[in-house]
Formats: sequence, C-alpha cells, structure tokens
Amino acid sequence: MLKVSEISCIPKLKTILRSNKLYFLISIFLILEVLIFTIFIKYESVYENPKVLEGKVIEVEEKTNYYTLTLKTPEKVICYIEKNYDALNLLGKTIRVEGDKKDLINNTMPHNFNYKKYLYNKHIYLSFKVNNLKVIKNENIFYKIKKGFRNRITEISDKDNQIKNYLNLFILGNNDYLEDNLYDVYKTNGIWHLFSLSGLHYSIIIIFLEKILAKFKFKNFIITSFLLFYLFIVGYKISLMRVVIYYIIKNILNYLKIELGSLKIFFLDIFLVILINPFIVYDIAFLYSYILTFFLILNQRKIKGSYFRVLFIISLISFLAALPITINLNFEINLLSIIVNLLVVPFITFGVFIVSILSFIIPMFIPILKMLVIILEDLNKILNNFKIMMIIPKMFFILIIIYYLILYFMFKYNNIKYFICLILIIFINILIPKLDANYYVYFLDVGEGDSALLISPYKKEVIMLDTGGSYSDYHPSKNTITFLKSLGIKKINLLITSHGDMDHAKETLYLLANYKIDNIILNKNEENTLEKEIRAKGHVVSTYASNHFSYLNIFDYNTSDDENKSSIISYFKIRKYNFLFMGDVPQKIENKFLNDYNLPVNFLKIAHHGSKTSSSVNFLKEVNPNLAIISSGRNNIYNHPSSEVIENLEKLNIKYLNTQTSGTISVKVSQNDYKIKTYEP
Repeated sequence: MLKVSEISCIPKLKTILRSNKLYFLISIFLILEVLIFTIFIKYESVYENPKVLEGKVIEVEEKTNYYTLTLKTPEKVICYIEKNYDALNLLGKTIRVEGDKKDLINNTMPHNFNYKKYLYNKHIYLSFKVNNLKVIKNENIFYKIKKGFRNRITEISDKDNQIKNYLNLFILGNNDYLEDNLYDVYKTNGIWHLFSLSGLHYSIIIIFLEKILAKFKFKNFIITSFLLFYLFIVGYKISLMRVVIYYIIKNILNYLKIELGSLKIFFLDIFLVILINPFIVYDIAFLYSYILTFFLILNQRKIKGSYFRVLFIISLISFLAALPITINLNFEINLLSIIVNLLVVPFITFGVFIVSILSFIIPMFIPILKMLVIILEDLNKILNNFKIMMIIPKMFFILIIIYYLILYFMFKYNNIKYFICLILIIFINILIPKLDANYYVYFLDVGEGDSALLISPYKKEVIMLDTGGSYSDYHPSKNTITFLKSLGIKKINLLITSHGDMDHAKETLYLLANYKIDNIILNKNEENTLEKEIRAKGHVVSTYASNHFSYLNIFDYNTSDDENKSSIISYFKIRKYNFLFMGDVPQKIENKFLNDYNLPVNFLKIAHHGSKTSSSVNFLKEVNPNLAIISSGRNNIYNHPSSEVIENLEKLNIKYLNTQTSGTISVKVSQNDYKIKTYEP
C-alpha cells in the first residue's frame, strides 16, 4: 500500500516525467557524460607486466584454436588459453593463472575492426597468455545454472554441430559457432540481426509468460525476476537489456498509475543504460537496437494492417534506420534485404526460434528443428544468388547526423521530399571519394607477406601488387576487401603477382572468389600449382595498358624453377615520384637490375621482407631512396627483417618503415608533395 505522503508526490513526479524539458536536460547530460568519461578521461591497466593473476571467470568463449576467458580481477582481463584445458568448465570459478602479458593491437588495415578499441570500450586494457592455471574456488549456484544451460545444449544436440550452433544462437545468443560461409550468407542477405537474441525474441517470451501467469497475483514480479535471471544467463546482451529495462520502467509507472508515452519511456531506458556505462554508445549492438527502436516507436501509429503489411513497414523502417550503421560496418548493402526479411523473418521468429526453445526443454522436437534449419540454410543460399549488392564508402560523421535528421523529419511529416534528400545524402557520400585528385600507394600489413595497392585520382584505376597469404586458414585479404569497399572501390583493374610463393600470391584465389579482378599478370617462370589454379580461375594477361599510371615491369629475369629469382620487379612513376617494388629477388638479381637500368627511386619496397639474401649495401647505395619499406610479420619465424639489412639502411642514412611496427603505410601523392601516414598496431 502507498502511504499518503507517497501518493501526494505522484502528481509532482507525473508532471516532471511528462515535461519535455526533462528529456532535453537528460540528452545534454548524457552527451556531457559520454564526452567526459569516454574521450577526455583515458584509462589503462593497473598491471604493468604481471606473471600471475587471480580472479573469477565471468565469460568463456570458444574460438577455432583456443579459448578466451574474461577474468574479473581488480580490473577485467582477457585471457587466452589453449584447447587442451577444459576451459568451458571454468565459468564462474575463481582461478589463479600463470603466464605472460600479450600485446593488444589496433587494426593495422584502415577501416577494419579494431579489437584493441573494442576491448577498451568494454573496460579491458590487458590481455594475458595463460601457460598454467589452478582452480581456487568453485562457482556459485547461479554460474552452475548458467553452465548447465551450455551443457544442456551440448548434451541434447548429441554431437550434431548444426543443431548445437542454432541452439547456442537462440538460447544463449552465442554466434561464435556459426560457420563463416553461413555467416557471410546471412550478412549478405541482410538478416544477420535475426540471429542475435533481440527485443523481438524477448517480446515473444514476455507475451508467452504473461499468458501463462495471467491469473497470478505477482505476475509482473515473477516475469521481471525471470527476465533479469535470463539476462545473466545470456551475458547481458544489450538488445535484451533494453527490453528488460523498458519492461521494468513501464511496470513501475503502471504501479504508480502514471501514464507515459512509449517515446518518453524509451528515453528513460536509454538514460539508465548510458548512465551505468557511457562506453555502451560505441557498441554496434547498442546502436542498432536503440536507433531502430526509436524510429519504430516514432512510427508506431503507421504500423498497422495485415501481418505482411506490418512486416513490410517494420522492415522498411528498420532498413532506413540501420543504413548508416550497416554502411560503416560492411561498406555495402543488399538492396533486396527488405524482400528477404519478408520471407525469412516469419520463418525464423515463429519457426526456428520457438522450436529451438521447445527443443531445449523437450529434446523430442530436435528432428523438427533439424528440418527447419536445413530449409532455412537452403532458402538463404538460394536467396543469396539473387542479391543486388551496392558498395557504399565509409560515411562521414556529419553526413550521418544529417541523414538521421532528415529521416526524423521524413517520418514526422510524411513528405516524399525528405526521402529524396536521403537518397541525395547517400549519393553525396558515394561521390566524395571520387572527387579526390590525389594518388595513393598503400603498403598493406598482411603479416609475413607482401601486398600493395596503387590508387589513381578519382578512384578510376586500382593496381594491386601481390596479395599476401599464409599456410593457415587465415585470409588477410578479407581485411583488404573491407578496406577497398570502404573507399568505394568496386574492382581491381590489375593484379601483379611478383611470383608464385604462398606469402605473395595465395590470397589471389580468395580475392577471385570474393571480389572483382579484371586482369592478372604472372611472372614468366614455369607455373607452380598455385599459379596454374590462378590462371584457371582468373583472366591472366601478358601485358596491360594503364590509363593512369606510368609503369615498367621487368620480366627478363626468368630463371627456370627459382620463384624468388624470377620475381617481377615493378617500377611506377607517380607524378614526380618513383616507386620500385623488388619482390623477393636476391642480391644477384638486384645487381643485374642495377647493370640494366638506371632509374631514380624515391620509394623502395625492400626485397624478400628484409632478408639478408637481398638489399646489399651496394644496391641500397645506388638506389638511394627517400624511404624504404619493409613488409614483414610480427614475431615471424624467419626473424625478418635481418639485422644486416637494418644495419645497411642505417649506415647509409636511409629512412625506413616496417609494416611489423608501423602497420599499413600509405603514401599520398599530391601535385607537388607527398604525405606518409601509418596505421600502427
């Protein structure tokens, strides 16, 4: 029962909560909070170089070759542990780990995912390589139940990884297990958001619980308790936090008999979330969830009619509201994603999702889930064949703000003129990179390998020299493709593979499968297996006429079966600056090159990743570049670059940069000057 004094306060509270001034002040407060706590204040680890750490394991993630543990010590620490440990069983336990600090690095390829920044925004400033561990204390009852959910999924899936993946998706919100090719299909189709636990899924659960508990006196308390506990089970997913906080606020207001519009409750929701953690504004899931919800609430009166009409309106609003986020995440959109959503949303929401819950409770439903999953995957693979992809470069922040202001007025006033303005904003964003009159040369950080990009003014021509590549399943060209798309580049006009070694040419196959390459030049040596496969899948040419670059390829040094000696040496004149790329040629070929050519060099790509077999004092002295660039991997087993090459460079006072320490290196060539920029790890 409410006391008299409490009842008398309610009208005042009602007046305050209904005042627009309150929400204006909340907005100003949140902006200041974010600026102060996430930008002006800098954070770092309390540890310098720890060898032993002790704390509770609050999260475990399984990767391909290792596990990651989030360890709660005086601060959160990300720990890497090998697969020979039963890491999944450590959840909730207090452990002592021995090991070494592991460096966190920024993205060294422009416009790619920044793991170090991602962890920083989650208040993790230290990573740790675990060599040994000991359990100090077992988990409490809550973590036992949480672990029980994961064990239950493993048990009922009965070694069927396909079922296990989808149960992890729809019960725990864990998408780490989904195969990369399927992830790419769902992302391309524009339906990946359906495979994360979202407000839609939680809403279904709430409706279900309200039906079951309709006659219970403490229905709201029971549902709230369940939602909070389930939020703990799934690891406090942001989209679910939004629904839970909204549900709690709404119930409190109902209890106090205060009527408040959905938009004002939404602002109270976002206020609480950001107040608790201002860094949440940098989380992609937060942006998707709250921006989409805002525009859906703004248009709730329009969302009516038949089921498919409602679904179409929701899909259209969601597509437009999410567009800037999607562009800056993927740098491309599928123009048919709205249609795909119309076909797939009902199937997932009322089919796969509900049957996943039923299968978790009653395993006899698993055969039905298996059938639905097969249909879902096959349907998406078919739909993927009809995709219409549009590459859109990275959006400037000011254009994003203008876009959302126009979108707001479009929905508020229902005027087609605003929609035309939205299209104009996207067009301007596409046009801006094409107005750049500078040349760019990028020495890409692809690990222990070589790759470079040459981009002409107005993005009219792109030449790539080597692709990088490794003996593992890792594809550095995924980052290269992302970077190219972020610039609005749709194809590579020419790819020159200096020779057929894996670290220079392997990624050609991945690029051919996932990006457009018009022409490929191979060296004149006898083709190895990799080069034969490249010839079979790509358009291999012997000559190429460039419209925007003046270049010379040295093909003369064919030495039968030695790939390094047969490396293509490429020379480019860009305005008044000259770039020389030496492939992997040894000193013997370098000397022959000096005898045959007398070319000025401003930028030299050092041969063979800085190996001592290349870059003699005589060669470096004769070439005498303004800057030498070494492409080598961090902690590589070959110890590239060699101390001899570094000594030679320093002895001759030649400035040099190494992708190992500088990341990707860009040279911007204007009419009269050049500027160098690095993307350090």
